[in-house]
Amino acid sequence: MSSFFDEGVGIVRGFGDLEAVIMDRIWDRDAETTTVREIFDELAVERGIAYTTVMSTMDNLHRKGWLARERAGKAYRYWPTLTREEHSARLMLEALGSGGRSDLVLSHFVDRISEEESAGLRAALRRLTSRKTPEAP
Repeated sequence: MSSFFDEGVGIVRGFGDLEAVIMDRIWDRDAETTTVREIFDELAVERGIAYTTVMSTMDNLHRKGWLARERAGKAYRYWPTLTREEHSARLMLEALGSGGRSDLVLSHFVDRISEEESAGLRAALRRLTSRKTPEAP
């Protein structure tokens, strides 16, 4: 886990507690889609939880636009509308836009990331810069 997130900030922000747990489970799955029953069965091993609680939470995530679904017999199959990384990028953009001066927010952010994360950021910036630089004639 990233050092920036090790200070109790949380793994998945923008969700309620159970929503975050469910989204983590869905993002961690190898399968493209999942059902309420599959998520419930995983969670029930670790905590006392009702099937209807999982069902209503996944329905809420669908209504909020975080999950898409299609009917499969009597049940629905769900899948995330964004990857975990796309969701994280969206949160970072929101923080950047609402956190005061963006240059200072970025400076504080970069100050707190690890060397490995810093190297990843530099590599991402190089890739983006090379894509945006027009080719010389």
